[in-house]
Amino acid sequence: MLGEEADHGRLLLFSPVFLGAGSAFWFLGGSDFPLVASLLCLLVSAAAVFLTGPSRPALRASFMALALFAGGMLSAQFESWRASTVILDSSVTTTVTGRVERREGDGRGRWRYILAVTGTEAPELKRPPRRITAIVRGADAPFEIGDIITGKARLTPPAGPALPALNDFSFGAYFDGIGANGFFYGAPEKLDFEAGPQAARSKDALLEWLYRLRSSIGDRIRSILPGDTGAFAAALVTDERRAISKTTTEALRQSGLAHIVAISGLNMALSAGIFFVGFRMLLSLFPGVAQAYPTKKIAAAGALIAVTAYYLISGFGVSAERAFIMMAIMLIAVFFDRPSISLRNIVLSALIIIAISPSEVLGPSFQMSFAATSALVSGYQLWKDRRVRENAFLKLPIIRPVVAVAGFFGGVFLTSLIGGFSTALFSIEHFHRLTAYGLPANLATMPIISFIVMPAGLLAMLLMPFGVDAPLWKVVGFGLDLVIAVAKTVSGWGGDIGVGRLPAWYFAVAVAGFLLLTLLRTRLRHVGTSIIAISTLIVLLLPVPRPPDLVISEDGSLVAVVAAEAIASNRENPPDFIFDQWQRALVLPTHDPPKMLDGPAIPAEGEDRRVRLSRDQQNEASAAMRAAAAGGEANRFSCVKKAWCTSKLGDGHIVTVIDNAAYLGPACDTADIVVTSVRLRFNSCRAGGTLFTGETLRRTGSVELRFAGADLEVTTAFDTLSRPWMRHRAYDWRNDRFTDSGKSGISDSDG
Repeated sequence: MLGEEADHGRLLLFSPVFLGAGSAFWFLGGSDFPLVASLLCLLVSAAAVFLTGPSRPALRASFMALALFAGGMLSAQFESWRASTVILDSSVTTTVTGRVERREGDGRGRWRYILAVTGTEAPELKRPPRRITAIVRGADAPFEIGDIITGKARLTPPAGPALPALNDFSFGAYFDGIGANGFFYGAPEKLDFEAGPQAARSKDALLEWLYRLRSSIGDRIRSILPGDTGAFAAALVTDERRAISKTTTEALRQSGLAHIVAISGLNMALSAGIFFVGFRMLLSLFPGVAQAYPTKKIAAAGALIAVTAYYLISGFGVSAERAFIMMAIMLIAVFFDRPSISLRNIVLSALIIIAISPSEVLGPSFQMSFAATSALVSGYQLWKDRRVRENAFLKLPIIRPVVAVAGFFGGVFLTSLIGGFSTALFSIEHFHRLTAYGLPANLATMPIISFIVMPAGLLAMLLMPFGVDAPLWKVVGFGLDLVIAVAKTVSGWGGDIGVGRLPAWYFAVAVAGFLLLTLLRTRLRHVGTSIIAISTLIVLLLPVPRPPDLVISEDGSLVAVVAAEAIASNRENPPDFIFDQWQRALVLPTHDPPKMLDGPAIPAEGEDRRVRLSRDQQNEASAAMRAAAAGGEANRFSCVKKAWCTSKLGDGHIVTVIDNAAYLGPACDTADIVVTSVRLRFNSCRAGGTLFTGETLRRTGSVELRFAGADLEVTTAFDTLSRPWMRHRAYDWRNDRFTDSGKSGISDSDG
């Protein structure tokens, strides 16, 4: 059977697997690999491929796999060098001047801008990021792309993992060229064009024109269709999704319809297919043209132009880029009379994307997109190759319409079923949840998207330059209202299943099984089925890993006690971005807010946070902390606002979080674990407790703690800071240099 697989070229289909594995291996390593070693491995293995004769196919395939693996490592290293993004080292408030490159509204009067930073002052940053994202509130009108704006802003580095082994957002930001996120205090000021940097006048003129066009298209659609309907329609065309309300976004996610919003393979395929079929039908109305010219290839060329235009106004998102490359390859295949829908076309598009942007291999968008596409094409080929028995009854004129309708809905059913199962593994790994009712939601909405929304939207875009597109956008709005209604109805059924984190080995093993199942042709593919089934059974039968007792955010401002029934934090309203990830990963939807105690913060608000307390004040604070820990509910924080929070865990350990460094002494005297977001120059408690400060957490990232009697197990997000997207954590702005990139000190000092 292995020889049969090779004869059908199936081994070639694994080439992006080995190329992507090499890239992933480089990115997940603890340090950069020597360039010379990777180059040498590539050259030697490539030479071995040419020297090995066709009589030894297994050996030749092994050398080819090794060459691809080394090539993936080199591609990852080159992308890292090419990005060279300067990431802000720590949070700062400064006056920023920058040029608007992109913008996107959120429907609540706020605008998110991507700015090319041209200067900072008060203070002037020694390592200013070249590009940032910033939120503007309260501006009378949005700034235009190309404007130079300035204002006081609060900037923070891109977030690291919310918990160890979760998604590192600084990784994606590094390769997207974003060095900081933040917001302006008030509306920034627009500078005269002449006052802006001279170099910015002609730079990226074409990109700016495209972004202006994109923004104007989005504004036009939202002016015709109000509310979530207009925001949804604009997202389908321009990929501007922030204007969709949180309620609708959550309903789409819980119902398994969130993939519709992103410009991805579905949108591109429908656009290309509708244009291809429509244009070819139009040409067929002229018999002379149909007989004299290859109308199929002409229609494919027109569809290629259409999807290229779609991609250019989509904002160059990752999913749009991937979908465009895939559709372009499929349409170009028509020019050469090759099958459009084939695994080889998917493999070619994957190779191109991995070679251009190998960092996407680790992202959920890349993984889920290619998983779904590969599974669908494999299923299509199995369906096409099946043995069909002739049935005269089905050919009766009265039965044919019924067969056609049943075939369409059967196709939608199988497509939704295969797509849902193929992406479930990746949804669990990246989002720690499954959607139980995605199948009925997709069955209800796919006909609406295919026959109402996309055809009307395509015609509306063609008529927009003539100003007669409004009626067609109303048709699009009607269809999207139905989609939103379905999403809200299905999300009301529940079915959002929390899975939590699974063992690290399971994802790699299950993905290997999935690849064998989808890429092989013979019965060998069922080896993949067995691998998935056995690994899943092992996970279900093995004891559930022990959850942490305490989790700490990477800046120390948010701390939570993990109990069997709920997660209790030190904030009444914890930040959604971090806390939602905690709840999904730990499968604890219930939040126990802290019990607020009476008592003023000492020193009073507005005074120096680091002023020393008097002896009496220290004794008073210590007594209050002891009383709160002893009298409070176990595994729940008791807090004095803007001062401190303390909790006694179920096993007797006491944890105290201080917002004010003045309380460090009393906290260390009364608690086993002390956490503060203040960046102190020392990292130990005088009484022997374990101290986590803003400085130590900056270098370790988020932390999980597990108590085993007197022992304390500490798990950190980072063990080393030697990778390019982590190096900013080791930068010391006082000395303008990078300190040792090893793990910083979290210690149990004896003071």
